[in-house]
Amino acid sequence: MDVSILNCLIVLASGAAIAGLLQALAGSLLVARFARKRTSPAGELPPITVLKPLHGDEPLLEPALASICVQDYPEWQVVFGVQRADDPAIAVVDRLRQRFPDRDLVLVVDPTSHGPNRKVGNLMNMLPSARHDILVIADSDLHVRPDYLRRLMAALAEPGTGLATTLYAGLPARPRLPALLGATQITHGFLPSALLARWLGRRDCLGATMCLDRRMLARIGGFEALVQHLADDNVLGQRVRHAGFGVALADTVPVTTVPEATLRALFRHELRWARTIRALEPVGFAASVLQYGLFWALMTVILTGGAGWSWSLFLLSWAMRAAAARGIDRALAAELGMLAFRCPVWLLPLRDLLSVVVFLTSHAGTTVDWRGHGMHADTPNRPTDRNQSTAPLGD
Repeated sequence: MDVSILNCLIVLASGAAIAGLLQALAGSLLVARFARKRTSPAGELPPITVLKPLHGDEPLLEPALASICVQDYPEWQVVFGVQRADDPAIAVVDRLRQRFPDRDLVLVVDPTSHGPNRKVGNLMNMLPSARHDILVIADSDLHVRPDYLRRLMAALAEPGTGLATTLYAGLPARPRLPALLGATQITHGFLPSALLARWLGRRDCLGATMCLDRRMLARIGGFEALVQHLADDNVLGQRVRHAGFGVALADTVPVTTVPEATLRALFRHELRWARTIRALEPVGFAASVLQYGLFWALMTVILTGGAGWSWSLFLLSWAMRAAAARGIDRALAAELGMLAFRCPVWLLPLRDLLSVVVFLTSHAGTTVDWRGHGMHADTPNRPTDRNQSTAPLGD
């Protein structure tokens, strides 16, 4: 390789490593600031209906669903929905009814799909059973604090707000490498990046939690406007903003279960995320590769043939990434309690390498795996021909 080209690559790789390091530190500081933030309590606490679309008995499903049954809130209803009468999640709901006989828990079993996004189709089936006007759409694998609904209402009560959403951290279902890698990506990758994007002016809807008034949902076209899209949360947020209302971020951080038991399963899940984001925000997605500072520091070592200064850069990047991760863990400790996940330091280089592999693979097509079936990560999304009528629920 020509010396000038090699030197240029070394400069680019080392510069990218420094950029990734700075982003990690900035993200850690933003998480610490967010953890200290507390909005004023909502003046009114209207009744709430929580919509929980279900699909199968996932790892840690019962404790996740139980967390919404023990809310410190005056009045709320939980509507669970499945699309098959033999869905194993039904048994979990039955156990919850026995554990919480005084709670308003409703189960809807309806096979109607309505469109390619079966999660949204499930929500359409569930909506007629919702008794209250404030709706909280929450993923089945979300573990929440007892004040979760109160904090959502405080965010929704902010002037000009049409939709409240939340960040979320990762909770490995088991202490194995795939789940640890997935939890690290969510807690130490997604979460600080989402706060950084918000600091830069983005107001995205983060799909693990979406809270809005029934009238707002009707105003932006209802669930019918989302059922053709894979990224239904993104579309919902866009429609609320286009209607002239804001998307607020509630000051609570639930945790989402990372169930993957194999690297292959984790890779498929993260590839779906990556291709969906690339379809929605191609420029931002391309720039996101700069956040993997340890990968770029390792590339610097390779390009320089193991020069001493490049090893110093790699070790410094690793140490600072570890410090940033520890800062995030400390900031979230009080919020998450026993559900807090502490990132193993040795995991960070592996995490960056896997992230770059997912990033590169995402450019090789638009098809994503959605619980065993294929969809296209375009807008609007459509099922592949071979799965036209069988696309399963998403998460």
